[in-house]
Amino acid sequence: MSDFYEMVYEVVRQIPPGRVTSFGAIARYLGTEGSARMVGWALNISHLKTPHVPAHRVVNRNGLLTGKIHFGGSTIMQELLENEGITVKDNCVVDFDHYFWDPMKELS
Repeated sequence: MSDFYEMVYEVVRQIPPGRVTSFGAIARYLGTEGSARMVGWALNISHLKTPHVPAHRVVNRNGLLTGKIHFGGSTIMQELLENEGITVKDNCVVDFDHYFWDPMKELS
């Protein structure tokens, strides 16, 4: 499991500032389609990793900030995204398709 988690962290570290991806997109890139929840579990503990893992850039397939509870406050994930120029409204990335970063396209 730790090898899978490390692979998740390496993908997430490559997401550029001002872009987001989804749990499922990471799972597909890693060849484990259907394991989006495992990606989420990995990111739940990513704050313990060095170098830093920008987990705030990973949202659900609809752009919802489903992982926001793991950032130590209800608005921290949104604030981090907004600091990178991403607009969030009602816990959802506005214009999600515009900001979506697909590791299958970007890392292949």
